[in-house]
Amino acid sequence: MSEKSGSGTRNLKQRVKTAHKRSLSSQKWLERQLNDPYVARAKREGYRSRAAFKLLEIDEKYHLLKPGQRVVDLGAAPGGWAQIAARKVGAKGKVVGIDLLDIDPLPGVEFIQLDFLDETAPGKLIDMLGGPADIVMSDMAANTTGHKKTDHLRIMGLAEAAIYFAREILAPGGAFVAKVFQGGTESQLLADLKRDFAVVRHVKPSASRSDSAELYVLATGFRGSKEQAEDE
Repeated sequence: MSEKSGSGTRNLKQRVKTAHKRSLSSQKWLERQLNDPYVARAKREGYRSRAAFKLLEIDEKYHLLKPGQRVVDLGAAPGGWAQIAARKVGAKGKVVGIDLLDIDPLPGVEFIQLDFLDETAPGKLIDMLGGPADIVMSDMAANTTGHKKTDHLRIMGLAEAAIYFAREILAPGGAFVAKVFQGGTESQLLADLKRDFAVVRHVKPSASRSDSAELYVLATGFRGSKEQAEDE
């Protein structure tokens, strides 16, 4: 997907004055948001977050989302990925988003306010979908501490939990996509995925900030869980 950051917008570098009670880190975050072409484009095109463009680019390249699929969005707030998924799978598909946060309603999406690690979550989502999922996707990120090693371990821990959840809910042949960080501990995660999926690859969408260690892992061709194999 080509990105024309200058189309329809003024390419002005905005600066944010330090306000009372605003930390330096929050000031820098706000300044970055104001100068981010994807943030402006998301507002202009009606998407709930700039992250929508990451999923759009992944889908354009790998044709992940198809009409009629059942899709689960882990950590769905504010709804940008679920919004894209609902548009791609259409009226015959089903999209369910799960998050600890309440999410404003979206056409074509059913949200549940629940921790995806709750032991009841897989069963509830399968019931909501009307069957196993074709895709489990996650753009979750743990709250950062500013300590790179700690932050890396946190995001990888979330990704590992999402993989475990995907094994519980995916139909054979299904796909998994999730945010990870570069940092040297992802080899075990990739080895686990390669046991469960036919093809595993890393993806760096252009909408991911160039100064970020953020990557996405895309796994396709789920081989099925032991329980599924025993049922056949």
